[in-house]
Amino acid sequence: MRQVYLDYSATTPVKKEVLDAMLPYFSELYGNPSSLYSIASESKEALVKARTQVAELIGAQEKEIFFTSCGTEADNWAVMGTADALKDKGNHIITTKIEHHAMLHSCEFLEKHGYDVTYLNVDEGGRVNPADLESAITDKTILISVMFANNEVGTIEPIKELAGIAKKHKILFHTDAVQALGNVEIDVKDLGVDMMSMSAHKIYGPKGIGALYIRKGLRISNYLHGGAQENKRRAGTENLAGIVGFGKAAELARVNLDEHIRHSSELRDYLIEQVQEKIDHVYVNGTMEHRHPGNANLTFEFIEGEAMLLYLDMSGIAVSTGSACSSASLTPSHVLDALGIPVERIHGTLRFTVGDMTTKEDIDYVVDTLKKVVSKLREISSVSSEKGW
Repeated sequence: MRQVYLDYSATTPVKKEVLDAMLPYFSELYGNPSSLYSIASESKEALVKARTQVAELIGAQEKEIFFTSCGTEADNWAVMGTADALKDKGNHIITTKIEHHAMLHSCEFLEKHGYDVTYLNVDEGGRVNPADLESAITDKTILISVMFANNEVGTIEPIKELAGIAKKHKILFHTDAVQALGNVEIDVKDLGVDMMSMSAHKIYGPKGIGALYIRKGLRISNYLHGGAQENKRRAGTENLAGIVGFGKAAELARVNLDEHIRHSSELRDYLIEQVQEKIDHVYVNGTMEHRHPGNANLTFEFIEGEAMLLYLDMSGIAVSTGSACSSASLTPSHVLDALGIPVERIHGTLRFTVGDMTTKEDIDYVVDTLKKVVSKLREISSVSSEKGW
Protein backbone atom coordinates (compact mmCIF):
# COMPACT_ATOMS: atom_id res chain seq x y z
CA MET A 1 0.00 0.00 0.00
CA ARG A 2 1.27 3.45 -0.90
CA GLN A 3 2.22 5.62 2.08
CA VAL A 4 1.66 9.37 1.78
CA TYR A 5 2.46 11.77 4.60
CA LEU A 6 0.65 15.11 4.38
CA ASP A 7 0.98 16.43 7.93
CA TYR A 8 4.25 18.35 7.79
CA SER A 9 2.84 21.06 10.06
CA ALA A 10 2.56 18.46 12.83
CA THR A 11 6.16 17.31 12.42
CA THR A 12 8.70 16.56 9.71
CA PRO A 13 11.04 13.61 9.15
CA VAL A 14 14.67 14.19 10.08
CA LYS A 15 16.72 14.67 6.92
CA LYS A 16 19.69 12.37 6.41
CA GLU A 17 22.18 15.24 6.49
CA VAL A 18 20.76 16.29 9.85
CA LEU A 19 20.92 12.79 11.33
CA ASP A 20 24.50 12.34 10.08
CA ALA A 21 25.50 15.59 11.78
CA MET A 22 23.89 14.48 15.05
CA LEU A 23 25.17 10.92 15.38
CA PRO A 24 28.73 11.62 16.66
CA TYR A 25 27.33 13.62 19.58
CA PHE A 26 25.55 10.62 21.05
CA SER A 27 28.55 8.36 21.66
CA GLU A 28 31.81 9.88 20.36
CA LEU A 29 31.74 13.61 21.07
CA TYR A 30 29.70 13.27 24.25
CA GLY A 31 31.43 15.84 26.46
CA ASN A 32 29.40 18.29 28.54
CA PRO A 33 29.91 21.74 26.98
CA SER A 34 30.16 23.30 30.47
CA SER A 35 33.25 21.24 31.42
CA LEU A 36 36.84 22.41 30.90
CA TYR A 37 38.65 19.44 29.35
CA SER A 38 39.29 18.88 25.63
CA ILE A 39 36.31 16.58 24.95
CA ALA A 40 34.07 19.28 26.33
CA SER A 41 35.71 21.97 24.22
CA GLU A 42 34.72 20.08 21.07
CA SER A 43 31.15 20.00 22.33
CA LYS A 44 31.27 23.72 23.07
CA GLU A 45 32.49 24.44 19.54
CA ALA A 46 29.58 22.42 18.14
CA LEU A 47 27.19 24.38 20.34
CA VAL A 48 28.51 27.71 19.07
CA LYS A 49 28.34 26.54 15.46
CA ALA A 50 24.71 25.41 15.80
CA ARG A 51 23.74 28.66 17.51
CA THR A 52 25.29 30.57 14.61
CA GLN A 53 23.46 28.42 12.05
CA VAL A 54 20.10 29.10 13.67
CA ALA A 55 20.90 32.80 14.00
CA GLU A 56 21.80 33.06 10.31
CA LEU A 57 18.42 31.60 9.31
CA ILE A 58 16.59 34.51 10.95
CA GLY A 59 19.09 37.35 10.59
CA ALA A 60 20.04 37.41 14.27
CA GLN A 61 23.30 37.45 16.18
CA GLU A 62 24.62 34.21 17.62
CA LYS A 63 24.32 35.47 21.21
CA GLU A 64 20.61 36.25 20.69
CA ILE A 65 19.70 32.55 20.31
CA PHE A 66 18.79 30.59 23.45
CA PHE A 67 18.06 26.89 23.06
CA THR A 68 14.99 25.39 24.73
CA SER A 69 13.38 21.96 24.81
CA CYS A 70 10.72 22.93 22.26
CA GLY A 71 8.61 25.75 20.82
CA THR A 72 6.14 25.41 23.67
CA GLU A 73 8.84 26.15 26.23
CA ALA A 74 9.99 29.13 24.16
CA ASP A 75 6.43 30.53 24.13
CA ASN A 76 6.07 29.98 27.86
CA TRP A 77 9.42 31.63 28.57
CA ALA A 78 8.58 34.66 26.44
CA VAL A 79 5.24 35.37 28.10
CA MET A 80 6.04 34.26 31.66
CA GLY A 81 9.49 35.84 31.64
CA THR A 82 8.11 39.16 30.41
CA ALA A 83 5.19 39.12 32.84
CA ASP A 84 7.55 38.61 35.77
CA ALA A 85 10.21 41.08 34.63
CA LEU A 86 7.72 43.88 33.95
CA LYS A 87 5.15 43.25 36.68
CA ASP A 88 5.88 46.62 38.26
CA LYS A 89 5.19 48.38 34.94
CA GLY A 90 1.88 46.77 34.06
CA ASN A 91 -0.24 43.62 33.95
CA HIS A 92 -1.82 43.74 30.48
CA ILE A 93 -0.95 41.37 27.63
CA ILE A 94 -2.35 41.37 24.10
CA THR A 95 -2.51 38.27 21.92
CA THR A 96 -4.98 36.77 19.43
CA LYS A 97 -7.78 34.22 19.45
CA ILE A 98 -5.95 31.96 16.99
CA GLU A 99 -2.70 31.40 18.88
CA HIS A 100 -1.24 27.98 19.60
CA HIS A 101 -2.33 26.58 22.96
CA ALA A 102 1.21 27.08 24.25
CA MET A 103 0.45 30.80 24.23
CA LEU A 104 -3.26 30.66 25.06
CA HIS A 105 -2.81 28.41 28.08
CA SER A 106 0.11 30.52 29.33
CA CYS A 107 -2.10 33.60 29.14
CA GLU A 108 -4.95 31.78 30.89
CA PHE A 109 -2.52 30.87 33.69
CA LEU A 110 -1.49 34.50 34.06
CA GLU A 111 -5.12 35.62 34.14
CA LYS A 112 -5.54 33.48 37.27
CA HIS A 113 -2.68 35.42 38.83
CA GLY A 114 -3.93 38.95 38.32
CA TYR A 115 -3.00 39.69 34.71
CA ASP A 116 -5.41 41.05 32.12
CA VAL A 117 -5.28 39.57 28.61
CA THR A 118 -6.90 40.92 25.46
CA TYR A 119 -7.54 38.32 22.74
CA LEU A 120 -7.76 40.07 19.38
CA ASN A 121 -10.27 38.99 16.75
CA VAL A 122 -9.17 38.10 13.22
CA ASP A 123 -10.92 38.55 9.89
CA GLU A 124 -12.41 35.68 7.86
CA GLY A 125 -8.99 34.98 6.39
CA GLY A 126 -7.39 34.76 9.82
CA ARG A 127 -5.53 38.09 9.73
CA VAL A 128 -5.21 40.57 12.59
CA ASN A 129 -6.28 44.14 11.84
CA PRO A 130 -3.42 46.45 12.97
CA ALA A 131 -6.01 49.07 13.96
CA ASP A 132 -7.53 46.58 16.41
CA LEU A 133 -4.13 46.08 18.01
CA GLU A 134 -3.55 49.80 18.33
CA SER A 135 -6.92 50.36 19.99
CA ALA A 136 -6.33 47.51 22.48
CA ILE A 137 -3.15 49.04 23.92
CA THR A 138 -3.38 50.59 27.38
CA ASP A 139 -0.86 52.23 29.70
CA LYS A 140 -0.59 48.84 31.44
CA THR A 141 0.31 46.82 28.32
CA ILE A 142 3.69 45.09 28.71
CA LEU A 143 3.65 42.46 25.93
CA ILE A 144 2.08 41.86 22.53
CA SER A 145 2.32 38.34 21.11
CA VAL A 146 1.04 37.42 17.64
CA MET A 147 1.95 34.16 15.90
CA PHE A 148 3.77 34.49 12.57
CA ALA A 149 1.99 31.71 10.66
CA ASN A 150 -1.04 29.89 12.00
CA ASN A 151 -0.60 26.16 12.57
CA GLU A 152 -4.11 25.22 11.40
CA VAL A 153 -5.04 27.47 8.47
CA GLY A 154 -1.56 28.72 7.58
CA THR A 155 -2.42 32.43 7.66
CA ILE A 156 0.68 34.65 7.76
CA GLU A 157 0.21 37.74 9.91
CA PRO A 158 1.51 41.28 9.15
CA ILE A 159 4.23 40.90 11.78
CA LYS A 160 6.38 43.85 10.70
CA GLU A 161 3.44 46.25 10.88
CA LEU A 162 2.24 44.87 14.21
CA ALA A 163 5.74 44.98 15.71
CA GLY A 164 6.03 48.59 14.51
CA ILE A 165 2.92 49.50 16.49
CA ALA A 166 4.38 47.84 19.57
CA LYS A 167 7.67 49.71 19.15
CA LYS A 168 5.85 53.04 18.77
CA HIS A 169 4.22 52.45 22.15
CA LYS A 170 7.44 51.04 23.69
CA ILE A 171 5.88 47.63 24.28
CA LEU A 172 7.72 44.32 23.85
CA PHE A 173 6.65 42.21 20.86
CA HIS A 174 6.90 38.42 20.63
CA THR A 175 5.97 36.14 17.76
CA ASP A 176 5.54 32.38 17.70
CA ALA A 177 7.33 31.51 14.45
CA VAL A 178 7.29 27.73 14.85
CA GLN A 179 5.26 27.27 11.64
CA ALA A 180 6.88 30.16 9.76
CA LEU A 181 10.50 29.10 10.30
CA GLY A 182 11.92 27.64 7.10
CA ASN A 183 8.69 28.39 5.22
CA VAL A 184 8.96 32.16 4.80
CA GLU A 185 11.89 34.55 4.72
CA ILE A 186 12.58 35.89 8.20
CA ASP A 187 14.82 38.78 9.24
CA VAL A 188 14.20 39.65 12.88
CA LYS A 189 15.96 43.01 12.57
CA ASP A 190 13.83 44.07 9.62
CA LEU A 191 10.67 42.79 11.31
CA GLY A 192 11.47 44.62 14.53
CA VAL A 193 10.46 41.77 16.86
CA ASP A 194 11.90 41.52 20.37
CA MET A 195 11.41 37.78 20.85
CA MET A 196 10.64 34.85 18.55
CA SER A 197 9.90 31.18 19.27
CA MET A 198 11.22 28.38 17.06
CA SER A 199 11.29 24.58 16.88
CA ALA A 200 13.57 22.17 15.02
CA HIS A 201 11.12 19.40 14.23
CA LYS A 202 9.12 21.60 11.83
CA ILE A 203 12.17 22.11 9.57
CA TYR A 204 13.37 18.48 9.21
CA GLY A 205 15.30 18.55 12.47
CA PRO A 206 14.87 16.43 15.63
CA LYS A 207 12.07 16.67 18.17
CA GLY A 208 12.83 17.92 21.67
CA ILE A 209 14.79 21.03 20.73
CA GLY A 210 13.63 24.59 20.15
CA ALA A 211 14.91 28.11 20.64
CA LEU A 212 13.90 31.57 21.72
CA TYR A 213 15.36 34.60 19.98
CA ILE A 214 15.79 37.41 22.50
CA ARG A 215 16.90 40.76 21.11
CA LYS A 216 20.30 41.89 22.37
CA GLY A 217 19.95 44.06 25.45
CA LEU A 218 16.51 42.75 26.39
CA ARG A 219 16.21 41.27 29.85
CA ILE A 220 13.31 39.00 30.75
CA SER A 221 13.16 36.72 33.78
CA ASN A 222 14.55 33.21 33.52
CA TYR A 223 12.03 30.40 33.16
CA LEU A 224 14.26 27.50 34.25
CA HIS A 225 16.64 27.83 37.19
CA GLY A 226 19.70 25.78 38.08
CA GLY A 227 22.99 25.97 36.19
CA ALA A 228 24.64 28.74 34.18
CA GLN A 229 23.95 27.31 30.73
CA GLU A 230 22.76 29.46 27.80
CA ASN A 231 24.67 32.50 29.07
CA LYS A 232 22.96 32.09 32.47
CA ARG A 233 19.53 32.53 30.88
CA ARG A 234 18.24 28.92 30.66
CA ALA A 235 19.49 26.26 33.09
CA GLY A 236 19.97 22.60 32.19
CA THR A 237 22.64 20.55 30.46
CA GLU A 238 22.35 21.23 26.76
CA ASN A 239 20.74 18.65 24.45
CA LEU A 240 23.87 18.73 22.33
CA ALA A 241 22.90 16.20 19.65
CA GLY A 242 19.53 17.90 19.28
CA ILE A 243 21.13 21.33 19.09
CA VAL A 244 23.57 20.15 16.42
CA GLY A 245 20.61 18.74 14.49
CA PHE A 246 18.72 22.01 14.81
CA GLY A 247 21.75 23.87 13.52
CA LYS A 248 22.15 21.63 10.48
CA ALA A 249 18.41 21.76 9.75
CA ALA A 250 18.54 25.57 9.95
CA GLU A 251 21.47 25.68 7.56
CA LEU A 252 19.64 23.48 5.04
CA ALA A 253 16.46 25.54 5.43
CA ARG A 254 18.36 28.76 4.70
CA VAL A 255 20.13 27.37 1.64
CA ASN A 256 17.03 25.68 0.21
CA LEU A 257 14.40 28.27 1.21
CA ASP A 258 13.44 29.50 -2.26
CA GLU A 259 13.19 25.99 -3.73
CA HIS A 260 11.27 24.75 -0.69
CA ILE A 261 8.71 27.56 -1.01
CA ARG A 262 8.32 26.98 -4.75
CA HIS A 263 7.93 23.20 -4.38
CA SER A 264 5.49 23.40 -1.48
CA SER A 265 3.29 26.16 -2.87
CA GLU A 266 3.00 24.47 -6.28
CA LEU A 267 1.91 21.17 -4.74
CA ARG A 268 -0.42 22.91 -2.27
CA ASP A 269 -2.13 24.78 -5.10
CA TYR A 270 -2.33 21.62 -7.19
CA LEU A 271 -3.94 19.76 -4.29
CA ILE A 272 -6.56 22.47 -3.74
CA GLU A 273 -7.28 22.73 -7.47
CA GLN A 274 -7.72 18.98 -7.92
CA VAL A 275 -9.87 18.53 -4.82
CA GLN A 276 -12.23 21.34 -5.75
CA GLU A 277 -12.41 20.13 -9.35
CA LYS A 278 -13.27 16.53 -8.45
CA ILE A 279 -15.28 16.94 -5.21
CA ASP A 280 -18.28 19.20 -4.69
CA HIS A 281 -18.97 21.34 -1.63
CA VAL A 282 -15.35 21.86 -0.58
CA TYR A 283 -14.18 25.14 0.95
CA VAL A 284 -10.70 26.54 1.57
CA ASN A 285 -10.27 28.05 5.02
CA GLY A 286 -8.01 31.04 5.46
CA THR A 287 -6.58 33.54 3.01
CA MET A 288 -4.73 32.34 -0.07
CA GLU A 289 -2.86 35.64 -0.44
CA HIS A 290 -0.98 35.44 2.86
CA ARG A 291 -0.51 31.72 3.44
CA HIS A 292 2.03 29.16 4.57
CA PRO A 293 3.34 27.60 1.32
CA GLY A 294 2.44 24.05 2.30
CA ASN A 295 -0.91 24.49 4.03
CA ALA A 296 -4.30 23.48 2.58
CA ASN A 297 -7.06 23.60 5.20
CA LEU A 298 -10.23 22.26 3.57
CA THR A 299 -13.81 21.81 4.73
CA PHE A 300 -15.92 19.00 3.23
CA GLU A 301 -19.60 19.59 3.82
CA PHE A 302 -22.00 16.97 5.23
CA ILE A 303 -19.34 14.63 6.71
CA GLU A 304 -17.03 14.39 9.72
CA GLY A 305 -13.31 15.11 9.50
CA GLU A 306 -12.45 12.31 11.94
CA ALA A 307 -14.18 9.74 9.71
CA MET A 308 -12.32 11.00 6.65
CA LEU A 309 -9.03 10.89 8.53
CA LEU A 310 -9.53 7.26 9.58
CA TYR A 311 -10.54 6.12 6.08
CA LEU A 312 -7.57 7.92 4.57
CA ASP A 313 -5.29 6.33 7.15
CA MET A 314 -6.51 2.88 6.06
CA SER A 315 -5.30 3.82 2.58
CA GLY A 316 -1.88 4.85 3.88
CA ILE A 317 -2.55 8.60 3.91
CA ALA A 318 -1.71 10.71 6.96
CA VAL A 319 -3.49 14.05 7.38
CA SER A 320 -4.84 16.01 10.33
CA THR A 321 -8.11 17.43 11.58
CA GLY A 322 -6.20 20.35 13.10
CA SER A 323 -3.32 20.97 15.45
CA ALA A 324 -1.57 17.76 16.46
CA CYS A 325 -1.26 19.19 19.98
CA SER A 326 -5.04 19.08 20.44
CA SER A 327 -6.11 16.30 18.08
CA ALA A 328 -7.36 14.17 20.98
CA SER A 329 -9.93 16.83 21.85
CA LEU A 330 -13.46 16.79 20.44
CA THR A 331 -13.79 20.54 21.00
CA PRO A 332 -14.25 22.41 17.70
CA SER A 333 -11.13 24.19 16.50
CA HIS A 334 -10.75 27.55 18.21
CA VAL A 335 -8.97 28.83 15.09
CA LEU A 336 -11.77 27.97 12.68
CA ASP A 337 -14.29 29.30 15.18
CA ALA A 338 -12.40 32.61 15.28
CA LEU A 339 -12.65 32.78 11.47
CA GLY A 340 -16.44 32.63 11.80
CA ILE A 341 -16.83 29.15 10.30
CA PRO A 342 -20.04 27.36 11.43
CA VAL A 343 -19.57 24.45 13.82
CA GLU A 344 -20.97 21.89 11.36
CA ARG A 345 -18.35 22.90 8.80
CA ILE A 346 -15.58 22.92 11.38
CA HIS A 347 -16.27 19.24 12.10
CA GLY A 348 -15.85 18.45 8.41
CA THR A 349 -12.39 19.99 8.11
CA LEU A 350 -9.04 18.41 7.29
CA ARG A 351 -5.60 20.02 7.29
CA PHE A 352 -3.25 18.88 4.52
CA THR A 353 0.36 20.09 4.68
CA VAL A 354 2.90 19.17 2.02
CA GLY A 355 6.67 19.19 2.35
CA ASP A 356 9.99 18.48 0.68
CA MET A 357 9.32 14.75 0.25
CA THR A 358 5.84 15.21 -1.26
CA THR A 359 5.43 14.46 -4.98
CA LYS A 360 2.78 15.22 -7.58
CA GLU A 361 2.04 11.48 -7.72
CA ASP A 362 1.36 11.58 -3.99
CA ILE A 363 -1.20 14.33 -4.51
CA ASP A 364 -2.90 12.42 -7.33
CA TYR A 365 -3.19 9.34 -5.13
CA VAL A 366 -4.59 11.38 -2.23
CA VAL A 367 -7.17 13.15 -4.40
CA ASP A 368 -8.35 9.90 -6.01
CA THR A 369 -8.63 8.22 -2.62
CA LEU A 370 -10.29 11.25 -1.05
CA LYS A 371 -12.93 11.34 -3.78
CA LYS A 372 -13.92 7.75 -2.97
CA VAL A 373 -13.87 8.36 0.78
CA VAL A 374 -16.01 11.49 0.59
CA SER A 375 -18.50 9.80 -1.72
CA LYS A 376 -18.81 6.81 0.60
CA LEU A 377 -19.23 8.91 3.74
CA ARG A 378 -21.79 11.19 2.15
CA GLU A 379 -23.86 8.18 1.09
CA ILE A 380 -24.23 7.11 4.70
CA SER A 381 -24.42 10.61 6.22
CA SER A 382 -27.77 11.62 7.69
CA VAL A 383 -26.89 15.25 6.95
CA SER A 384 -26.29 14.61 3.27
CA SER A 385 -29.52 12.61 3.11
CA GLU A 386 -31.37 15.65 4.35
CA LYS A 387 -29.62 17.68 1.66
CA GLY A 388 -30.77 15.29 -1.05
CA TRP A 389 -27.46 13.49 -1.65
